[in-house]
Amino acid sequence: MSEKNIDFSHDVSSLQGCSHHEKTKIIVRMPNWIGDAVMALPVLEDIKAWNKHAEVFILGHLSICELVKESPFVDGVIAFSKKEKNVPKIIADLKHHKFDIGLLTTNSFSSAWWFWKAKIPVRIGYSMHFRRLLLTHPACRPKNSEQVHEVEMYKALLNPITGQSSSLTRPTLYVSAQEKKQAWATLEAYGVSDTHRIIGINPGAAFGPAKCWPKERFIALTHRLIEDMRCRVLYFGDQDTKTLVDDIVRHFPPRVVNLAGKTTLRQFIALVDTSSAFVTNDSGPMHIAAALRKPLVAIFGSTNEVKTGPYKWGSVIHKHVSCSPCYRRVCPIDFRCMMQISVDEVYEETIRCFHE
Repeated sequence: MSEKNIDFSHDVSSLQGCSHHEKTKIIVRMPNWIGDAVMALPVLEDIKAWNKHAEVFILGHLSICELVKESPFVDGVIAFSKKEKNVPKIIADLKHHKFDIGLLTTNSFSSAWWFWKAKIPVRIGYSMHFRRLLLTHPACRPKNSEQVHEVEMYKALLNPITGQSSSLTRPTLYVSAQEKKQAWATLEAYGVSDTHRIIGINPGAAFGPAKCWPKERFIALTHRLIEDMRCRVLYFGDQDTKTLVDDIVRHFPPRVVNLAGKTTLRQFIALVDTSSAFVTNDSGPMHIAAALRKPLVAIFGSTNEVKTGPYKWGSVIHKHVSCSPCYRRVCPIDFRCMMQISVDEVYEETIRCFHE
């Protein structure tokens, strides 16, 4: 995406001249959803590439702060609970740290207001939801934003600081040696070892059923996969999708492991890191698998892989029917976008992962 696609309304030359200022403190308000937060990770790396001495903090939900726990590009976090948001404390924390620059990857009015209230001198973000006056460097989203990946949209916000609107960085997650050891210990308890072909499957998606390949097809896919005695299938899900996973896995022998609702976010990341392949709907786990560089098969229906697909990674299966992407939670017609994706197609793409 070229710099002219993003229009910043204020002069940025003064910011771009401070690239070697060792005391620069930057706070990045991270997205609220796991998948979006993964797509915003290159921003943190790019800031450090611009100035290795910069202190980079993130502001976000507790789960988002867990996501970056092992990141070498984060110096501190200001975390808050999604359910019990203590706004006065958030603003007090922001004031206490005396940040020089605040970068908003979120588009809400409230997040801009927090930065304004904390008197952060430079406040950068997209000028949406009536918050233009709260930003020192408001940017207009490009008219073709549906054809621009969200990773690039986040990166473009760095233009006032670095003078560049893009980079070669990709979302990357980090897993500690201890986390890896614990993940393998968990799998060993289920009879899974590194001699097996480990296939992770995520059959759910947070937005709604229109993003989900039918349950019956995941069952049929799993039957095909375990015909190979070397395969072990790990099913993942949160508490919201646990019932779905329970219903799928009850058909199978112990070589298919049900981990839905049994892991923390960090444990899930470490377990995905053990995978030989990962099959998923468009979801946060899809972006996590991509950020771990795991062989990936991503199934798309109601959403747009150009904008929110796994960034420069993995294989996407999307039929691009006439009504897609519709962004609906529930399909009002015949669910043709997903019904046209066959078990054979997903199976063949998954098996191909073992030969790449």
